[in-house]
Amino acid sequence: MTTLELLSAREVVTRYGDCVELVPMDPNFHDISVGLYEREGISTVWTFSRRPGVDDRIRDIVDRLVKLGGMEIADAWNRLRFPCGHVHTRPLKFLTTAAIERTAERDRPEKLQIKDSKSNLTIDMTGEQDGNRYVYRISTTGEAKNPALRLRAIIAGFVRYGEMDKLDDSTITFSCGQRHDGLARLILPYSRNISAVEDAMEADALRGQMTTSTLGFAST
Repeated sequence: MTTLELLSAREVVTRYGDCVELVPMDPNFHDISVGLYEREGISTVWTFSRRPGVDDRIRDIVDRLVKLGGMEIADAWNRLRFPCGHVHTRPLKFLTTAAIERTAERDRPEKLQIKDSKSNLTIDMTGEQDGNRYVYRISTTGEAKNPALRLRAIIAGFVRYGEMDKLDDSTITFSCGQRHDGLARLILPYSRNISAVEDAMEADALRGQMTTSTLGFAST
């Protein structure tokens, strides 16, 4: 099947699982709503819209999930998974929004390095294989009132938004223990400011509740 079937909201949930992320208005395609459903490690990109060209739009989103997040096609053209077999729900939410809204071109750093938003520090992220797991080490350079405290806050951001495990004061790893540079690069900007990101996420959630109907989706 290479096109979206006409399914009811209940049928979508029964077939593809729970909706883990919703973009209520796709700014790059007629403001349609697009969601990502998850069941048993498989993520499905879905929309109830049947506008002309919507299948190509969903294919474009799928391609971007592969390119930005390192996902792979599973058992159908709009169904994906991470090669490690884990879902990575929280970073997947950021990945989905970036893929649909195309924010990565503006926000995602080209390298695993970024300027801190609260100090004159530069945040560097390096990765290496450490035994049976792949670890990321966070370091900072530059001037700050308390760089050690700032580093701890940044690590906390990765734990919060990347669902990563803290190994020590400067080392983290994804829960699966595998390498995910695409997700790491995507989460890096959010790790700098937990409170601002939380406020933005609450605003997005409210917008979704106000602009969508059954199960958070609206046909267009």
